[in-house]
Amino acid sequence: MTHPTELTIAGARRALAAREISAAELTQAHLDAIAALNPRLNAYITVTPELAAAQAAEADAALARGEAGPLAGIPLAIKDLFCTAGTRTTAGSRILGDFVPPYESTVTGNLLRDGAVFLGKANLDEFAMGSSNTSSAFGAAENPWKRQGDDTALVPGGSSGGSAAAVAARLALGATATDTGGSIRQPAAFCGVSGIKPTYGRCSRFGIVAYASSLDQAGPVARTVEDCAILLGSMAGFDPRDSTSADVAVPDFAAAVARGVKGLRIGIPREYRVEGLSPEIDALWRQGMDWLRAEGATLVDISLPHTKYALPTYYIVAPAEASSNLARYDGVRFGLRENGEDLKDLYERTRAAGFGDEVKRRILIGTYVLSAGYYDAYYVKAQQVRALIKRDFDQAWAQVDAILTPATPTAAFGRDENQDDPVAMYLNDVFTITANLAGLPGMSVPAGLDMKGLPLGLQVLGRPFDEETVFAVGGAIERAAGFHALPALRAAA
Repeated sequence: MTHPTELTIAGARRALAAREISAAELTQAHLDAIAALNPRLNAYITVTPELAAAQAAEADAALARGEAGPLAGIPLAIKDLFCTAGTRTTAGSRILGDFVPPYESTVTGNLLRDGAVFLGKANLDEFAMGSSNTSSAFGAAENPWKRQGDDTALVPGGSSGGSAAAVAARLALGATATDTGGSIRQPAAFCGVSGIKPTYGRCSRFGIVAYASSLDQAGPVARTVEDCAILLGSMAGFDPRDSTSADVAVPDFAAAVARGVKGLRIGIPREYRVEGLSPEIDALWRQGMDWLRAEGATLVDISLPHTKYALPTYYIVAPAEASSNLARYDGVRFGLRENGEDLKDLYERTRAAGFGDEVKRRILIGTYVLSAGYYDAYYVKAQQVRALIKRDFDQAWAQVDAILTPATPTAAFGRDENQDDPVAMYLNDVFTITANLAGLPGMSVPAGLDMKGLPLGLQVLGRPFDEETVFAVGGAIERAAGFHALPALRAAA
């Protein structure tokens, strides 16, 4: 049989149902892989072997009784932004370094309901603020891929870098992640795996440490499009505890993967041919168009004219919301406390010691754009432009069923590259941010390698709550690309 860590989620479900492997054996294989590779990759902040073993035993018992849920025995990594009852949740920050939630996030609760096994908490950029997973207070995560003939440590992308690295390196069959401006799709592309940001409101935000509340959305990372569909089917659903949760039915996402694209109209936005786009990624984008055309789709040239304003709009809206959300970390109620001479001094000392540089930078930007005299000039204006960006997409949906773009402007870069240039780092999200601003579903699918052997991804965007079409297009790209390349650092290599 295939080595347990090389199974897909779909394959593992079949193997478990056929009693070819037990949940305990599948879980232990992944725990062994974590023990061997995580000291190098730092994909996990916290590993929970005892909890995983207990959950695997419960899954085996449920399988024996014929009462197994759809994810029974499937070992997953949980991004350390999801609160997990009784297990430390840090958000990658020193200020929450010892926080153990007494409650479970809705998304992780749904996964537990369906029988999933939690291997541990995956690394991330601090408070999900970053595109490289280098701002974590618990050390940078490393991409398991390597440039040909070069052992330089590459970033796994961010903020969900630990989730993507764990899945790519075979340290988990799948992982939860969150996406505020591309934090699922960019690391998925960098690590050669699939990842989908569903429509805003599709997954509950209850129990997820907040970054920017009008942009944050949970989603899965996995090795195949089908695996992402399986995970999203469990993660999604209405939650009355989240006022932004959408009361809409959860369809059979996995059934849509094999549906094909015949008769679909696929939009190609001319504004996404941005300056600095890698020629290899441009060539892959054109190849993706050819694949979809060959499968019976019609390509339609479209315009999204306000795309050029997406980055500055995002970097006003997101920091503004972050500065408000992070005001709760004051050293009084929970988390790190640095004693001060008075309350103001306590606040200042706690936040100075607890927050990293990138978080401080975004809080300062956000506080500035919300301050008296600048609110109308920056924040209100940004929200107006955001409405125009959404209108561009609303008009595009009259012409097309889905949109195809690159996922990232480049392949993964070195850990020490771009770190002294925040603007260069922010440009990593140039293709992904619009979906968050407009609340749309977007998926990254690995589709090829660059000249140095690093993975490149294509992105599929869809109408609100039409993840099924996104999965159908993603599945078609996956089949046409036949992407089977493997990272240098992985379990059972």
